[in-house]
Amino acid sequence: MKHWFVTADGRLKARWESAFPASMATTPDKIVDQVQPGDVAWLTTMVENWSELIPAITANSAIVVILSYVPNDREALKALDLGARGYVHTLAAPDVLIQVALVVTNQGIWVGQELLAKVVGGTFKALQKRQQGAEHQQSDYLNLLTERERGVALAVARGATNKEVARQLDITERTVKAHLSAIFKKLAVRDRLQLILKLTPVAERTLEQF
Repeated sequence: MKHWFVTADGRLKARWESAFPASMATTPDKIVDQVQPGDVAWLTTMVENWSELIPAITANSAIVVILSYVPNDREALKALDLGARGYVHTLAAPDVLIQVALVVTNQGIWVGQELLAKVVGGTFKALQKRQQGAEHQQSDYLNLLTERERGVALAVARGATNKEVARQLDITERTVKAHLSAIFKKLAVRDRLQLILKLTPVAERTLEQF
């Protein structure tokens, strides 16, 4: 796994190199061809077409973190909606960048605490509303999956990690990942967060079935 810092001039800042000594600097016109699956691309909003680059980079199965000099909720939500897994201040300290990398490379999402509180609060309210009249649609989602895939999907929707899912279902973590890939494709979701939003009410009702 490599860390790529994408800037308009292709220069690497000292704090970035301090966090990731083996990191590489590159420019917007080169990153899509350079990034490999599992790499982390740290993309600054100073790059004019940063929003267009997010889906292009994630299409290579790489992870995108957006770096912004003036972080704001609207920009963060836009970045996450386009497929970024992290959003952090461009001048964040090296130890913060290391924490961000740890979270996003383990299938997590990194945003500021204030925005996170808003997102969680908004999601909770949305899920409460979706409880009413949404059962039929969510059952249809589960019907698209095999029995084993349903077990994995529901466990993930309840917040289980891959290791916990593997232990609960007595399968390997590699098998869990394979099932998740199939689930994401069948349900047309991009990641665990979207899966959770789609299935949480179902997961709550079927907690004792798996």
